Amino acid sequence: MRKLSLVICTLAVVVGLAGVSRAQFGDLSGQFIISGDAPKDMGITPDKDVEVCGKHKLVDEWLTIGANKGVKDIVVYLYLKEGEKPPASHPMYADAAKTPVSLDNAGCRFEPRIALLLTGQQLVIGNKDSIVHNSKLDFLNNKGLNPLIPAGGSVKVDCPLVESLPSNVSCSIHSWMKAYVLVRDNPYFAVTDKEGKFTIKNVPAGKRTFQFWHETGFVQKGLKQAGKDLTWPKGRPEFEIGAKGLDLGKIEIDVKSFKKR
Repeated sequence: MRKLSLVICTLAVVVGLAGVSRAQFGDLSGQFIISGDAPKDMGITPDKDVEVCGKHKLVDEWLTIGANKGVKDIVVYLYLKEGEKPPASHPMYADAAKTPVSLDNAGCRFEPRIALLLTGQQLVIGNKDSIVHNSKLDFLNNKGLNPLIPAGGSVKVDCPLVESLPSNVSCSIHSWMKAYVLVRDNPYFAVTDKEGKFTIKNVPAGKRTFQFWHETGFVQKGLKQAGKDLTWPKGRPEFEIGAKGLDLGKIEIDVKSFKKR
């Protein structure tokens, strides 16, 4: 009887994996650019550890615009209603949670500005500077932390719970330092690069809702796509993902839509 049960369980696993492999997946991609004049770089004058931090050309990174007017650090991720289970992940993500995600104190700033990770994936906060930093994590669901990190040191952080929005990271010693961490229970997320581009690989086909977020708020107004006005209430549009994927192309955002908090 035990052998029969084992055979049945094994077949169930095989059938499940076969179902995932036969399912259709497609990439979601796009590019965000601003319309209007980009704000000038706002330099930061350090008021702590000036002998170290003063050596770096620090700027306020609340809105980073590339040379082609691309908007950096817009977060895109699969939106799930409370209690909704994520869809089955593509096999390419099978080992994704095994690789730690790094968030470094480097040059008296955080790198990257946005860190994305899965529940069960370890966050490693490092300090590449020659001075002490602390990294205060203000989670909503996971346990908040505020560790001191010595020069050259690091701290490992476990984040077992899903966060619906990116959480603040700051350094109490150096008040200008800011970053964000997003923890999700599925791998369907991305952040725009310096050209404003993003790609989420192998999204399960079908109607999917995505959350678009920037540290100034939801990406929802002042949008144009191919010259036509767009409105994404709460920054959550729904898209039909096919086997060939979906490229949103260039989406313009009125620079006035970004207001520093």
